[in-house]
Amino acid sequence: MNIPLIMFLAFVGLTLLITFWAAKKNTGASAYFAAGRSITGWQNGLAVAGDYMSAASFLGISGMICFYGYDGFMYSVGFLVAYITVLLVVAEPLRNAGKYTMADLLAYRLKPRPVRALASLSTLTVSTFYMIAQMVGAGVIIQRLIGLPFAPAVIGVGMLMLVYVVFGGMLATTWVQIIKALLLIAGAMLLSYLVLQYHHFSFTEFFNAVSKADYAGTAEPKNLMEPGLKFGVAVAGPWGPLDLISLGLGLVLGTAGLPHILVRFYTVPDAKTARSSVVWAMAIIGLFYIMTTFFGFGAATILKKALITTAAGKPDTNMVAPILAQVLGGEFFFAFISAVAFATILAVVAGLTMSASASFAHDFYSNVIHHGKTNRPGMEVKVARITAFCVGAVSISIAIYLGPSVNAAFLVGLAFAVAASANLPVIIFSVFWKRFNTTGAVAGLSVGLASSIILILLSPNGVFGKDGAIFPLENPGIVSIPIGFIAAWLGTILTARDPEAEAKFAELTVRAHTGLGAEKATSH
Repeated sequence: MNIPLIMFLAFVGLTLLITFWAAKKNTGASAYFAAGRSITGWQNGLAVAGDYMSAASFLGISGMICFYGYDGFMYSVGFLVAYITVLLVVAEPLRNAGKYTMADLLAYRLKPRPVRALASLSTLTVSTFYMIAQMVGAGVIIQRLIGLPFAPAVIGVGMLMLVYVVFGGMLATTWVQIIKALLLIAGAMLLSYLVLQYHHFSFTEFFNAVSKADYAGTAEPKNLMEPGLKFGVAVAGPWGPLDLISLGLGLVLGTAGLPHILVRFYTVPDAKTARSSVVWAMAIIGLFYIMTTFFGFGAATILKKALITTAAGKPDTNMVAPILAQVLGGEFFFAFISAVAFATILAVVAGLTMSASASFAHDFYSNVIHHGKTNRPGMEVKVARITAFCVGAVSISIAIYLGPSVNAAFLVGLAFAVAASANLPVIIFSVFWKRFNTTGAVAGLSVGLASSIILILLSPNGVFGKDGAIFPLENPGIVSIPIGFIAAWLGTILTARDPEAEAKFAELTVRAHTGLGAEKATSH
C-alpha cells in the first residue's frame, strides 16, 4: 500500500470538493475576488497564516537552520517580525480604502491609469518570483512522495492550482489555506514533540547537542548556536554581515508589500476584523516559526549528513523536515508531513495566482484599458481566469528551468525584496504624505521594481554567477528599498503639486481610519 499516495489523493479530493462548493457561490466579482467580504477574523487569520507559511517556511527554513544554525534562524525572525509592519501600517487603511487589489488604495487619490498599470506589473512580478519558489518545493516533494520526475510534478501542481483559482475563486482559495494552516500546525507540533522526545524532553540536552552538532556522528562537529555560519566574514567574505542586514530589511518590510497577503484584507467585512485577523495570523505564525527551530536543529542532531545531502554532496535544504519525519515517525508520518508540505504549496500558489489574476483583470484590463467602464458583465472575472493560466504557465516553465536544487527560502527572500522596494514606498506615501502625487507613485513603483530586479540579475546568484557578480550581495534589499523610497520622494518634490490629489488626502485619511464609505460584505 502506497501510504504517501493515498494521503496525497485524499487531500486533493478534499480541496476539489471545497472548490466545487465555492464555485456554486461565485456569483459576481465581489464573490470571486474577495469571497463576498464574508470571512471572519479567526478564519482570515488562519488563511493569512496559511498563505504566508509557504514551502519556503516549512521546507527551506528548516533546511537553512539545519545547515547554518543561527544564521538560518534569521529567516524565521524576519518573516515573523514583518507582521508588525502589516498590523501597524497597512491592514486597516488598505481594507477601508480598497476594493480588490493594492492599486485600489493608490488610485484613490492619484491618477488611476498610470498607477494601476505599474501596480499590476509589480504584482505580477512579485507573484511570479514567489510562485517559482513554491513550484520548486512542489516538484521536490512529489518527486520524493510518489516517485514522479521533477518536471511532470511541477506541471501537475500547476494544473491543480489553476482548478482552484479558475473555478473556486477567493472563497475556495481561503478554505484551502485554512485547512492547510491547521494541518501544518498539527504536523509541526507532532514533529517538534518527536524531536524533544528524542532528547528526553530536556532543553539542556537539546541545545547541548545543537552546540556541537555532528549530524549523528557523521560530520565534523560545529556549533549551530554561533552566528556566522552563512553570513559570517569567514564564510561569506566581507559582504556577509551586510547581506544579513539586507535580507532582514527585505523580509521585515516586504510582507507589507506582498500582493497575495494584501488582498486577504479585502475578504473581511470591516477594518476591525482586518486588524483582528492580523493578530490571529501573528499568533499562529509565531508558534510555527518557533517550531521551525526544533525541525532544523533536530535534523542536525538526529539525521546522518548523507540523508540530507544530494548525490553531489551539496546540502538538500528542501527535504530536511520530511526526512526527519521519516526517521522519527516512520513511513506514515513521512507521508503526512509530505502531504502537508504539498498542501502548503497548493494553498500558497492558489493565493499568489489569485492576487496576480485579480490585479491584471481589475487594474489593467478594467481600469487602464477600459477606463473603469467595462459594459460586459462578468468580463473582469473571465479575464482573471485567463490571466491565471498565463501566470501559471510562466511560473511552471521557470521552476522547471531552475530545477530542484535551488533553495525555496532564498527565492522567496528575493520576492520580499522586490515587494519592499516597489510596493511599500508608494503604499506608505499614499496613506501618510499629503504632498505625494502620481509622478512620485510612478517613479517609486518603476524605479523600485527595476532596481531590485537588476541588482538580483547582477548578484552572485544572477546571470554572471558567483565569480562574475557585479553586485556583491545575494539580497538587494539594503540598496533597492532606499532607492524605491528616494525615487518616490524625488518624483513628488521635483514636479508640480497636484491640488486634486492633496484635496483627496483628507478624504482618504478619514476613510482609512474610520471605514466611512468602505466596501461592505455581500451575501452569497
